[in-house]
Amino acid sequence: MSSIFKTISLAAALATIALAFAAPSHAAPYQAVQMDKSHVKFSYKQMGVGMDGHFAKFTPQISFDPAKPELTKASIEVDLTSIDTGSGEADQEVVGKSWFNAPAFPKAVFIAKQVKQTAPNVYEVLGSLSIKGRSRDVKFELKHKPQGTVGVLSGSFTLQRADYAIGEGSWSKFDVVANDVVVSFQITALTGK
Repeated sequence: MSSIFKTISLAAALATIALAFAAPSHAAPYQAVQMDKSHVKFSYKQMGVGMDGHFAKFTPQISFDPAKPELTKASIEVDLTSIDTGSGEADQEVVGKSWFNAPAFPKAVFIAKQVKQTAPNVYEVLGSLSIKGRSRDVKFELKHKPQGTVGVLSGSFTLQRADYAIGEGSWSKFDVVANDVVVSFQITALTGK
């Protein structure tokens, strides 16, 4: 008799666990960002050698419900003067007129236009990226890793710097600095404000 009760108890426990995993992992949309666990990075090739850097200052705004991605509102402003290429001299060069022209265009801005789910915890994002007064549509895959009330959102896309006039004059050729720049990000989002 006790073995029957143990079997029923075990079955009930397994059913409870299964329901817990089947239920949504969050009760509310992500509406805040944990900045110390978020980043915006980039990589490119200079004379065929891979180079990396990041932006120290950026301001994300987000309202994202993984169950209702079509209602997403998201944007990010990147302070171009906060670039860190690993070289102080390069940092000063790249904010100048030939590159970002940060005095006239201090920020890069991305605004999401459309978000749709393509697989469990995977979404396709279409948005507009503006740099140096030029805007282009970009599309990328967004991955969502739920961790209770926290969600880690990550993705990457490749932009062509020529589309935004990043590197003018003698820098407009791609023999020294490649045209392709890979931008990657991780946003650690929280539910509530």
